[in-house]
Amino acid sequence: MRLGRIYLSRLNKEDRMKNALATGVLLLMCLGTASAQETSELSTPPNGDNERAEVSQWVGPVRISIEYHSPRVHNPPENDRTGHIWGELVHYGFVDEGFGPTKGAPWRAGANESTSITFSNDVKIDGKDLKAGTYALFLDVEKDGPWFWVFSNHLGWGSFQYDPKDDALRVPATPQDSASTEFLTYGFDDRRPGSAVAYLQWEKKRIPFKIEVPNVNELYLARMRQELQAWPGFNYQNWQNAAQFCADNKINLEEGLVWADKAINGPFRGATIGHEDFSTLSTKAAVLSAMGRESDSDAVMEKALHVPGTDAYSIYAYGMGLLRQDRKSKAMEIFTFNQQHHPDDKFWTALGMARGYTAVGDKKNAIANWNIVLQNIPSNLGNRTPAYEAALKKLKESS
Repeated sequence: MRLGRIYLSRLNKEDRMKNALATGVLLLMCLGTASAQETSELSTPPNGDNERAEVSQWVGPVRISIEYHSPRVHNPPENDRTGHIWGELVHYGFVDEGFGPTKGAPWRAGANESTSITFSNDVKIDGKDLKAGTYALFLDVEKDGPWFWVFSNHLGWGSFQYDPKDDALRVPATPQDSASTEFLTYGFDDRRPGSAVAYLQWEKKRIPFKIEVPNVNELYLARMRQELQAWPGFNYQNWQNAAQFCADNKINLEEGLVWADKAINGPFRGATIGHEDFSTLSTKAAVLSAMGRESDSDAVMEKALHVPGTDAYSIYAYGMGLLRQDRKSKAMEIFTFNQQHHPDDKFWTALGMARGYTAVGDKKNAIANWNIVLQNIPSNLGNRTPAYEAALKKLKESS
């Protein structure tokens, strides 16, 4: 019995020690968790009420995004800092922020965290190459010398960790006078198919930089190739659109011709998913024309003219395209064909003849057809009446 009690006593003592150890470990874990919670960020209002903002812009298939915190001129609202932004709140040159290793940092081009800019693809900034990626965006503001935009590979908080060795690119910045802007704002304007101008605007200054996508059409083509191998490839119109893109931009024409043929008669498991009509044949003809194969293009269009269901408007549009190419005789041939094959149409056929006769200088017949046009304008095209009346008036005055 005594031995049993001694054994149980030792066993209870060991259990108590184990329990005490487990309790200590748990306490340390709780303290560690509490410490981590105390130092982690909460969803509180931004420092200085400088709200977070983001703006994005597509240039072709390339996405550009700028994330920043936006300070205001009046902060607090009763404190008007107009005239004290540039050179005071926004420091001139590179300064020692008093924290971190840097002894000379530019302005963070915003507030709080570093302003960042992201490019989904390679771009050019004011003519200089910059790889796809995310960069911290700084602005070197000078009192007398030139200003510079700085794109840095280091995405630290603010500019405390700024190091010039991390610069990916620097480009000159030209400050411009602007309308008064209360909140620091980034935006994009002068948007074009292959470029846009990004800008920072605050108080009474605007500082822009141009972003270009030099290979925008090649990027579109790369996406088209990829997409046509997936679900979009089961729709003939997507093959047609890809081919038309090649024709319109006079690029990738050999492959564009293959795509045009697939739009017309592309096979799928022994069946045809292509569709031969005036539209798809016109696209093939456009590709051939872009290749300089005019006789082949005309032959395809001759076939298109006789496809059942081809309407008067489609033929009119074809004739107008020929006029824009200065192929007046061929255009008159098409307008005449349209009138002969669509005798019940009194608008598109007459409009084509009016345009054609005007182009070749036959004012008498042009005037006669303009009168027919004005008598047969569809209700949904009534807004064009003044333009047609002006064309007729001009012909009469010059007769």
